[in-house]
Amino acid sequence: MESDYELSKMTFFVRMSDMNTLVALCAIGAEKILGNEIKLLGYTLCGNAPGRVLFYGDDNALFRANLCLRTADRVYLLMAKFTALDFDQLFDGVYSVNWQDFFKKDSRVTIDKVRVFKSKLNSEHSIQGMVQKAIYKKLQDKWNMSSMPESGEKSDVRIYIDENEVLVLLDLSGLPLHKRGYRTEGGIAPLRETTAAVLLQFMMWKRKIPFHDPFCGSGTLPIEATLYAFNVAPGFGRRFALENLPIFNKEKAEEIKKQEAAKIRTDVEVRITGTDIDPAAIQRSRINAEHACVMAGRALKSIGKDAHLWRPDFQVSSFKDIQAPFENGMLICNPPYGDRLGDEKQAEELYSQMSSLFQDFTGWKIGVITSHKKFQESIGRYASTLKSIKSGNLDTIFYMYDGTEKQKNRFSSKKQTSFSSENKKTKFTRKTETKNSTNEKDYF
Repeated sequence: MESDYELSKMTFFVRMSDMNTLVALCAIGAEKILGNEIKLLGYTLCGNAPGRVLFYGDDNALFRANLCLRTADRVYLLMAKFTALDFDQLFDGVYSVNWQDFFKKDSRVTIDKVRVFKSKLNSEHSIQGMVQKAIYKKLQDKWNMSSMPESGEKSDVRIYIDENEVLVLLDLSGLPLHKRGYRTEGGIAPLRETTAAVLLQFMMWKRKIPFHDPFCGSGTLPIEATLYAFNVAPGFGRRFALENLPIFNKEKAEEIKKQEAAKIRTDVEVRITGTDIDPAAIQRSRINAEHACVMAGRALKSIGKDAHLWRPDFQVSSFKDIQAPFENGMLICNPPYGDRLGDEKQAEELYSQMSSLFQDFTGWKIGVITSHKKFQESIGRYASTLKSIKSGNLDTIFYMYDGTEKQKNRFSSKKQTSFSSENKKTKFTRKTETKNSTNEKDYF
């Protein structure tokens, strides 16, 4: 394998025998999670860098990786790898790729991003222009054209140059893979679907474990938990840039879709719930969950199954008014934080109030993602495990509590809302506690 990457070679279309080399992007800090997911699909890892995982896959992997990977932000095909110390070497290396096999005559090729680290070539704008020139020159020479019409579909190429080593990548995803297709409204500062999937894996959540999100917003965490629990491939509701390329095999893609649809589990019982104090957020969550489950239902119908997926249950409630209905479970949330939704002091006050969750969800594992640096100080507990996650330009920390962490203060009792499982569907009830009795009534 190592011989494929010898820098003495000028350039090459990167293949290992009949295998392709693909590059999956992810949030920085999620590389191991993504790598495990890739291995579960049956592919072999061959390298990584911050926010990138390289792997070998057959031709089917080009579509299957886009369809199935939950934690990847994009998937690229590695077209070439070579050393470039000047612009002539950069041009020659890019030109030597057989671009005519990957684009149509009306394709509009763009160099969407250039990333440079410790290299002699360091002007991203100049690199972008030279790569574009080399690609179009190759296409014009092969097709005997004086110019490119650029009237067709857009295709993106990305360039990484690390210590003079150039990676040339062809985008197979198009829109970022966190755009699953089920979320029509995200509300304010929504959590990315791919990040939500990463959090579930960090916490090692399993479908048999009750799950709750007390700040569900647009429902991303409960919906991603639902797709994972029923083994629904996240890409069923969208298209990919690969489908616009000449290398796309539509018949094979349909076969892969049917294979993945056959893996959907409809025989399992799950307890997945979400609450939010904002009625509009709950309405968004229900709509988005319906879209996601309908997407899965269509996949099932494509293989002749008319099965039903249980929707996550969403209810309007403040986190202050809920308590755990089961002895054990998992609570993961993305609460509002100052730099995105409001005042820093308001965020700290909220985090202080959130300390009640440790009393109301005794025995549950709790995970909280935030960018607020004083979160642990505010909530009054030090997490047992911390994970740094950088998604886009946002630096966050995922605080995980498994019950062994240090506690700074005690909590007082208060009015509670509880929810319990009945007939595979979560039912929320409100309990008003008095000194001598407990009255219970339906919450909705």
